[in-house]
Amino acid sequence: MIAMGGAIGAGLFVGSGFGIAAAGPGILVSYAFAGVLTVLVMRMLGEMSAARPVSGSFAEHARSAFGPWAGLLAGWMYWALLVVSVAAEAVGAAHIVQGWVPGVPGWAWVALFMSLFTASNLAGVRHFGELEFWFAGLKIAAIGLFLVLGAVVLLGLPPWQGSPGTSHLLGHGGFLPQGWYGVAVGTVAAVFAFGGLETVTIAAAECDDPVRAVRRGVRAVMWRVAVCYLGSMAVIVALVPWNDPAVTADGPYAAVMGRIGVPGAEDLMKAVVLVALLSAMNANIYGSSRMLHALVARGDAPRALARLRAGVPFAAVLASAAFGFVSVVLSLLWPRTVFPFLLNSIGAAILVVWALIAASHWRVHGRSVRAGVALAGIGGVLVFMLGDAASRTQLLTTGAWAAGLLLLARVRSVRRRSRTAPGTDPLPS
Repeated sequence: MIAMGGAIGAGLFVGSGFGIAAAGPGILVSYAFAGVLTVLVMRMLGEMSAARPVSGSFAEHARSAFGPWAGLLAGWMYWALLVVSVAAEAVGAAHIVQGWVPGVPGWAWVALFMSLFTASNLAGVRHFGELEFWFAGLKIAAIGLFLVLGAVVLLGLPPWQGSPGTSHLLGHGGFLPQGWYGVAVGTVAAVFAFGGLETVTIAAAECDDPVRAVRRGVRAVMWRVAVCYLGSMAVIVALVPWNDPAVTADGPYAAVMGRIGVPGAEDLMKAVVLVALLSAMNANIYGSSRMLHALVARGDAPRALARLRAGVPFAAVLASAAFGFVSVVLSLLWPRTVFPFLLNSIGAAILVVWALIAASHWRVHGRSVRAGVALAGIGGVLVFMLGDAASRTQLLTTGAWAAGLLLLARVRSVRRRSRTAPGTDPLPS
């Protein structure tokens, strides 16, 4: 269920609207390309995790393939991506609920949500899994109903009459109204929407049968790509003009429901987005805490974060959730500026992680075609981001963050060598 619904968040329900506005119906090409890239990466990660199901997942695979610097880079990059996402999701969820209960300030909702999911993760992996199971089930059910409803409308079945046919797909400037540039912009948005699936292999390490869990989870990814993402995008661009302002203002799913006259569509979709945000918060606190604990075990994070309580890395959970609690203060001080900055700072982190996964597979399992194709695709997205003014800031700030981590890895390597050099006394840790 984590594989099927764990990464279905605001990136799909809300963020996809900006991809549609950029690419038009060509967003189908964008999501198909990003979907193929995702499947390739997850298949490679699944193979490595099934062969060696360890805590830390891809960070440990990168360490085995290239050395400590790669494990440190992959682990801390992913941890930063998840904790910033937790903070952004907490503020986003609070904004939705505040619209329903305006008398309660947004920071109070942020504090409530963070406390709830921190407690959920401190209670143990079984409680996390149970909660995430129901969250994922609700999201998948919502998308399933959306697809069925869309098919009914497109076929012109009662009570709706008069299918729009291909008028929205080929009208309003054609299938590629913004050209291939728009498709490229949509691909960047699609890649980030797929981010988060990696938590599947992190969670599998705590299962009774990790090898079987990894294989089942990775197989489920293919269904999610085909049905949830591509199916949803097809219904949206077929039922709503891509340049309808409601696509970005209200979100593409709400825009579809509003156009076909579903009563209470706006509040219904807000409730679905709220569930998606809360689910992502829960999963990201879990994933970030396990990654941090794995970093501690490899000597890449403070030893104080290694403490366990009833099998739960409670110190790592608290440290990972701490940034979400800090967001309570940040949302009061800089509500309009701090989160765009934070999100930009780790905007390309998922591409760095994917590149390390593909490179690790290439190194460990030989020069496979899958790894080569994935690396070429990731490289193409990075080159486009560097040339696109709107995406360049994300790439450069993420690059600066990665450079800082590589410098840290270099310093640690020099210190370790000096400790073990002949004729020297061990340095205090």
